[in-house]
Amino acid sequence: MRHGHDGNKGHRGRHAAVHVFVSFVTFVSLSLCAWPAHAEIVFFSTGRTMSIKEHRAEDDKLVLTLRSGGEIVCEPSVIDRIVPDEVPWPEPDAETPAAVIASAPLQPVKYGEIIDRVSAQHGVDAKLVRAVIQVESAYRERARSPKGAMGLMQLMPATARQYDLKDPYDPASNIEAGIKHLKSLLDQFPKALALAAYNAGEAAVQRFNGIPPYRETQDYVSRILRLASR
Repeated sequence: MRHGHDGNKGHRGRHAAVHVFVSFVTFVSLSLCAWPAHAEIVFFSTGRTMSIKEHRAEDDKLVLTLRSGGEIVCEPSVIDRIVPDEVPWPEPDAETPAAVIASAPLQPVKYGEIIDRVSAQHGVDAKLVRAVIQVESAYRERARSPKGAMGLMQLMPATARQYDLKDPYDPASNIEAGIKHLKSLLDQFPKALALAAYNAGEAAVQRFNGIPPYRETQDYVSRILRLASR
């Protein structure tokens, strides 16, 4: 009888251990998958936090989707945890939600005529412009980044002033100023470095004498070149 009693205890102990293990695996799985909430808070290992729209695992990286469009690709090791953001945040353009899907082929867009015309005027590849717009804003006219970049081509306020852009959210004006800015960078750098400068700034490219060692910029350049080659 004692032997049988000990066996039951061992069975219960194994059952409890399995339950704990399953609970742990469930917790890890939930931590790695996107929560169904409207927003999330990322806690970085450095102590910084960021509110994002959602996240997903892609290969061995984590892709953070920003509220205003665009994505940040980072190593899982730099993130401590991701939890739902309980504070409601209004979307900048809720009537036309769109995710930036860099691997998808470029599709015909409603601004195609403007893009083709202005690109031809300034000698810029229209497919490259389309790729920039898709990665920058997913064609959302009202997109605005946390750093203040505005509109379809995500122009910073200083860039908007440089090209005398009165309304950065006007699609035609934004595209024209964005193409002019891209053209100026292409005149200074090879294509990949021009895209890096569009994302990280000319000073960063000049400082590192190449694409800056920023994961966001490196992925940005790679995604645009991949899209533009389709």
